[in-house]
Amino acid sequence: MAWIILVAAGMLEVVWAYAMKQSDGFTRPWPTAIMAVAMLGSVGLLALAMRTLPLGTAYTIWTGIGAVGAFLVGIGVLGEQASPARLVAAGLIVSGLVLMKLSSPH
Repeated sequence: MAWIILVAAGMLEVVWAYAMKQSDGFTRPWPTAIMAVAMLGSVGLLALAMRTLPLGTAYTIWTGIGAVGAFLVGIGVLGEQASPARLVAAGLIVSGLVLMKLSSPH
């Protein structure tokens, strides 16, 4: 169950990152509100997952999901560049996340 909670926390991290971008420097109220709620939810779920999972594993997976998810949203939704080097970098992050999961005792 902790892994499901951790993935949900990571997905909320993607939501708050995108909402932060859409807030235009906190000048737009709705994206700013969505960002704040998603941040609280993300950190709250991370804390729940850390009841069971080791700190290093949980935090690494959480930030990795957020980083790769925000990268994919940037490309897919915001039209950001998808250069070969950036795609390889994202692939390396995903590889690290998989290795972290496989090496976790939980």
